[in-house]
Amino acid sequence: MGITLEQADKAIQAALEKARELNLKMNIAVVDAGANLTAFARMDGAWLGSIDIAIRKARTARFFDMPTGDLGQASQPGGPLYNIEHSNGGLITFPGGLPITGGNGEIIGAIGVSGSTVENDHTVAQAGVNAIAP
Repeated sequence: MGITLEQADKAIQAALEKARELNLKMNIAVVDAGANLTAFARMDGAWLGSIDIAIRKARTARFFDMPTGDLGQASQPGGPLYNIEHSNGGLITFPGGLPITGGNGEIIGAIGVSGSTVENDHTVAQAGVNAIAP
């Protein structure tokens, strides 16, 4: 079972709340189990260039079922996945994308956040995940 629109909206709302708390302007994307965009929010004044990054972070997290930052560590020069970011139409391999699991532990989707530092992107994404964690 993939993420529902209700769950995706709940994740978006929690991420928006965290971004406001941190005084950030973010783009937030949620994809379903097939890596298809399910919900998206762009805060007023958030960078236009971060729209694509947020969506790609969510897709990357779902494609590999891991946080994008973890994939980034493996894709450094000399690493086992060096240059993987050039696959699948372009991946994002720095923090801000997280898989979302359902009640029985299966991956039901992913969230991607962009618009600040990678640390802030990750924090805001984690708030979205936490909002629907089983």
